[in-house]
Amino acid sequence: MARRLLAVAWVAASVALGAAGQAAAAGMETTVNVTPEGIAIGGWDTVAYFTEESAVRGVPEFSHEWDGATWLFSSAANRDLFASNPEAYAPEFGGWCAYALSQGRYAAEVEPASAWTVRDGRLFLNWNASVRERWLGNDVTDGILVGERNWELVMEDILEGDASYSRKSNSPWNAP
Repeated sequence: MARRLLAVAWVAASVALGAAGQAAAAGMETTVNVTPEGIAIGGWDTVAYFTEESAVRGVPEFSHEWDGATWLFSSAANRDLFASNPEAYAPEFGGWCAYALSQGRYAAEVEPASAWTVRDGRLFLNWNASVRERWLGNDVTDGILVGERNWELVMEDILEGDASYSRKSNSPWNAP
């Protein structure tokens, strides 16, 4: 019961924080979680989660355009791996928080440095490390299924400019 109340409180607070970010992101041309400059998942190397089992920052020198976003990598080898099969390395749910999508119909920002999981060959990102632990502590398989159903609807909402976002207080989308 306490776990459920915490989850409901987190979702409610996240939705409230995200109201301001919703207007800033209206009319996005990609469903990928990007910075205002169009950088996917804040510039983290999505291949490194698989090959190095670590969160590694990408650099502009090793970039690749895919799915309406610029993806950064830490090496040419990682960029080339991604370019050869982006679906294998791109995070699930466009890089939005897996736990949030398992709880409702909105896109929540993530903390790629510390809140990530590779499960069954798929990369999932979360709001922060404690939300990641909450997500892993629930029935992840069911959470993924619910998240997939919600993601189909959220993708449409993002492209139509009607998505609900949960933005962190330091989000670059909150800049005036």
